[in-house]
Amino acid sequence: MPWTERTKRRLKLRDLDVLMAVIETGSMGKAAKRLGISQPGVSKAIVELEDALGVRLLDRSRRGIVPTPYGVALQRQGAAVFGELRQAVRHIDFIADPTKGEIRIGTTDPLAISIVSPVIDALAREHPNMSFHVTSGGSAELYSAVADRRVEFAVCRMIGRLPNDLAAEVLFHDAFAVMASAENPLTRKRKLDWADLVDEPWTLFPFDNVFGSVIAEAFRVSGLEPPRLTVAAESFIVQRAMLVTGRFLTVQPGFMVKLPQWGLRLKALPVSLTNSRMPIGIITLKDRSLTPPAELFIDRLRAYARPLAGS
Repeated sequence: MPWTERTKRRLKLRDLDVLMAVIETGSMGKAAKRLGISQPGVSKAIVELEDALGVRLLDRSRRGIVPTPYGVALQRQGAAVFGELRQAVRHIDFIADPTKGEIRIGTTDPLAISIVSPVIDALAREHPNMSFHVTSGGSAELYSAVADRRVEFAVCRMIGRLPNDLAAEVLFHDAFAVMASAENPLTRKRKLDWADLVDEPWTLFPFDNVFGSVIAEAFRVSGLEPPRLTVAAESFIVQRAMLVTGRFLTVQPGFMVKLPQWGLRLKALPVSLTNSRMPIGIITLKDRSLTPPAELFIDRLRAYARPLAGS
């Protein structure tokens, strides 16, 4: 079905919303209950949408109602349409009252603790009516979150190839370091080698995890085998809990020792871990304007990270 004025007039946001609800719930009845309309109303909306496009959007299977390839394509683009509309409404709301607005941010746990949270705290104090929605994850997950418009922007370590529809602004470059709690006796030694650390308890991301594999490669580049893990944890909170004991070692981004931390003082151990410095920055969607609150946040983020760019 080519895009024409007739097609444009026949497509309705309400029908698209109904289709997305049916696909997400897998049932006409469940979609009707979620949307607060009758089941015949749901069926009518789907029929009108299929008639306007000239293709079948849904099929019935043993698992319930499933989308056809056409339905999958429309669902994905529908999420983008509603994402843009949501952003427009927030933009209008911000213009009406510049002291409020929601900012949807994606970031990794280390950056959330060290950089993103202090910026949120400063803006929340200045603009009490602002709200912040923070999504945490790995770099690949955050790329997808930006592309799918679940977040306006992401602040993360740039691992792997950046998708073509995304843009990046580098804030600073950072290398990994072997770290321990300031309470660990090893931090009081001026000289250490790997033989001193091999039998220490380590807590790291599993090496089959994306971030864990980057750390494992950093060891191998240094001519070392990755250490045996006493605690393999994908949770940054679990790793920090282990470090608080004063016994465990870990590998974390080097900037973690240069910025204030909550609840834990970290120190880098004097051992060599040869690894390439990697960019850390802001990921946005190409050719998409950010809301004023997001632009304000990014300006503050640049200022907060500036000392790291020069170190």
